[in-house]
Amino acid sequence: MVPASSFEQIATSIASLGKSEVKKRIHSFKGRFKLDFTEDYLNDLSIDRLRHILLAAVMTTSRTR
Repeated sequence: MVPASSFEQIATSIASLGKSEVKKRIHSFKGRFKLDFTEDYLNDLSIDRLRHILLAAVMTTSRTR
């Protein structure tokens, strides 16, 4: 389990990213699973939804370590 302070730090870091940076990180995500979204799909999502996807992927990967 990720400590609360780590979660807050990661969440704050992701919350400060702009849409293009979040999309770049989703495309280049290296984890136990691949995030495979088309550019068109990501372009249609709100910045909040994109941040949620990235945060969920990062936290899921962090939990399994």
